[in-house]
Amino acid sequence: MKLSRALSDAAKRLGHGFTDPALLIEALTHPSMSTRPNNQRLEFLGDRVLGLVISEELLAQDQDADEGKLAPRLNALVRKETCAEVATEIGLGEVLRMGRSEMLSGGRRKMAILGDAMEAVIAAVYLDGGLEAARSCILAHWADRIAKAKDAQTVDAKTTLQEWAQARGQQPPVYVDLERSGPDHAPIFTVEVRLKNGESARGRAASKRGAQQQAAEALLMRLEEQS
Repeated sequence: MKLSRALSDAAKRLGHGFTDPALLIEALTHPSMSTRPNNQRLEFLGDRVLGLVISEELLAQDQDADEGKLAPRLNALVRKETCAEVATEIGLGEVLRMGRSEMLSGGRRKMAILGDAMEAVIAAVYLDGGLEAARSCILAHWADRIAKAKDAQTVDAKTTLQEWAQARGQQPPVYVDLERSGPDHAPIFTVEVRLKNGESARGRAASKRGAQQQAAEALLMRLEEQS
């Protein structure tokens, strides 16, 4: 399968030459297209690959930082908004394949769609060239952001969500512990964040703090999409 000129240009900006171009096409196919497959499964994988590469790089660059400092940096670097920024920089919106109604509603500029596409593209690179190819691609586009994350005072998702609620005259978010699973040496915590207006979201992580951050981030993303 041969890529179109536009897709070839996007691959060059991405920094990876695809052995299997079908992977890139799948990564850029939004679920609104009637054709299959779309990029949802790749998005799932790409999110994990991105998290692994960024986590390793954060550990390597700051060997004195504890989990409390690393977690908000990681969350800021892998969140949908950051993925969407990178997608915009390399012009993924221009080559997304989507249904007509989604396209007419401004889908090529929507943060959630661009973020999902970026994660899917990372998965496509990983499947096409392996972890080192994915690492090279990610660091090429995230390097400056990773460097700034160490020096910047990152505002975590919990703080942002609390400020969102206060700005609208709502009570502060409430975090409820729902479940602890897994062995004692490697527990997984599930936490739900709830707002007085009925909105809620859940997060899962290896610490309560991490699960709270994940829940807050998930709810912020939903609120942003609604607005």
